[in-house]
Amino acid sequence: MEKVLYINCCIRENESRSKELADCFLDAIKDRYEITELNLMQENLSYMMGDFFEERQVLLEKDDKTHPRFDYAHAFASYDKIVVAAPFWDLSFPALLKVYIENICVDGITFGCDETGMFGLCKATKMVFLTSRGGFFNDSPMEMGSLYLKTMCQFFGIDAYVCVAADGLDTGARPVVDIMNDAKKEALAVAKDF
Repeated sequence: MEKVLYINCCIRENESRSKELADCFLDAIKDRYEITELNLMQENLSYMMGDFFEERQVLLEKDDKTHPRFDYAHAFASYDKIVVAAPFWDLSFPALLKVYIENICVDGITFGCDETGMFGLCKATKMVFLTSRGGFFNDSPMEMGSLYLKTMCQFFGIDAYVCVAADGLDTGARPVVDIMNDAKKEALAVAKDF
């Protein structure tokens, strides 16, 4: 059975529309995949600064990638597929997700570099990003969260990327329940081909 890493960055866990969308998607795939949830709100993630950054540099210079601080990177690189759920915040996603991504970007684990350039080392073949947005940002140049994750997929060597977004939830243009139902239908269609 293939393994899926579910990266949960739904900050408002009890009221999160992104989590509602993710739950729908995960429920549709749970019989076909072994799913491991990484709830970022419960992790002790650190920013790259000060002693934490310096320790990382020393370990990389020694080529010691067995240190526990690289566990997130090793785990991410080992999964067959990735699911990320996070709300649209400040034209992107919560900073917590970016901190996690900084922690998994490790030369020799999730990506490599040689005389020909950079290349991905991750096992995953697909990433799905599930998000909810208050405004209308589908196909907008102001939407940087999905664009960033799609680009990171290329960096990590993950060939396929799909974003499912419940868009325009806070505009009043359509009932929230209708927008969510449409997004869930799209999520279920993506789950079939996951």
